[in-house]
Amino acid sequence: MTCTQNNQTPPIECGTIVKQTLNHFINNQFNRSAPETIVNRRLLFSFFNMSSLRNAVQTRAHKERAQPKERRRFGLLEKHKDYVIRAKAFHKKEDYLQKLKEKAAFRNPDEFYFKMVNSKTVNGVHKRGSGSHCTEEELLLMKSQDIGYILQKLQSEKKKIERLTATLHSLDSQPSNKHVYYAEDREDAKRIRSETKSGGGLPSFEDLPDKIKRKTASSYRELEARRNRAQQLENVYNEMALKQELQKKGKKRRLREDEIVCPTSKPVYKWRTERKR
Repeated sequence: MTCTQNNQTPPIECGTIVKQTLNHFINNQFNRSAPETIVNRRLLFSFFNMSSLRNAVQTRAHKERAQPKERRRFGLLEKHKDYVIRAKAFHKKEDYLQKLKEKAAFRNPDEFYFKMVNSKTVNGVHKRGSGSHCTEEELLLMKSQDIGYILQKLQSEKKKIERLTATLHSLDSQPSNKHVYYAEDREDAKRIRSETKSGGGLPSFEDLPDKIKRKTASSYRELEARRNRAQQLENVYNEMALKQELQKKGKKRRLREDEIVCPTSKPVYKWRTERKR
């Protein structure tokens, strides 16, 4: 085994380098003081543990064994780590099946659970029955209660919007009422105009303190959010009311687009007129 520094220098045996280092250390060991001896020992120990010396020695490049030519149709050759994964998965399934067999062997044929009443087996597969056994009248009652809750929330939201709108004032808008002044001449008109501009009128939004500005902006954001929520609740209420009406008795049909006066994306139904007693 040889190690070379470059192409110009001849190869030097690694064993020769180690022997020269040991001889130099032994010859100079007795001529040094105690601290220098400890330092030399540490240097020698670090020399033999340097990763650079280990990497300097050329090692054989290990290559993976390829699939033989006659078995190339089976794909890549399975490595040991692939076998370990496959074996663990196989034994896991095997243990699970063994536990199921033991559970079936020691099962009590007379055991009973109330869950068995609502379940059955079809071709050996468990099938659970429907969870709800409500009649159509009970379903309509429950849905009407849901619609009532949505309507209650919608009305509450509208009242909050009205109260919030009443507390907010449009500071930037000008008053709609007008006051007419009559002047004798132009000088009198200029005086009246200057008096009306200097006094009276609502204060602008820029003249208010920062604290009031922040509160006003927060109130306007809350008002916008409540309006959006009220619109969403109204859409949900309309959809639920339509579904409730469709579940009731009576002949009805969905109108085509050419039959609708103002066509929209939402479906439009028409009920057959019935005589009321």
